[in-house]
Amino acid sequence: MQEFKIEGDYIQLIQLLKALNWVEHGAMAQLVVSEGYVKYNGQVDYRKRLKLRPGDVVEFDGMEVKLV
Repeated sequence: MQEFKIEGDYIQLIQLLKALNWVEHGAMAQLVVSEGYVKYNGQVDYRKRLKLRPGDVVEFDGMEVKLV
């Protein structure tokens, strides 16, 4: 599992997917979230603007990241 250090209090889910280069652009990030391909703390979550904070874990396409 990789780690991602956030600046500030939180990062939005679609911003995280782009920052990690797990998707090519914002429209693709919104699509994979709305289609249910992304897990947040072990559960599928459809909120594109979900605020992620340190300690949260995101999974997508066999990859996993923990926010620190």
